[in-house]
Amino acid sequence: MHGLHYIGDKLGLLARIGTWLADDGLFIANFDVRAIRLEGGAPAGRRLTTSLRSQGVTYDGRTRRIGWTGRRLIDLPYRYRGSDDQAGPNYTGQPAVNSYYEYR
Repeated sequence: MHGLHYIGDKLGLLARIGTWLADDGLFIANFDVRAIRLEGGAPAGRRLTTSLRSQGVTYDGRTRRIGWTGRRLIDLPYRYRGSDDQAGPNYTGQPAVNSYYEYR
């Protein structure tokens, strides 16, 4: 999947996808963690990738790929606050949306 960079609530969508998979299903997508920002605008960075990995999600920062196998409940300590569709191009050169979250 190569469309998460257009989504406002990226983490909310990832959580929903976790419930859509079959028990033996596979999810893989391009995901730029730099597009996830905290309320003040700072990147969520390592704190976010640590949270994702604690939920059984893999993330490769080099390839910018996220994924997991099987149905799962993904419960991350972030609350969606809004997005910025004027964020500019992402690593692919395509227009992107930055998503803003409150860390709970």
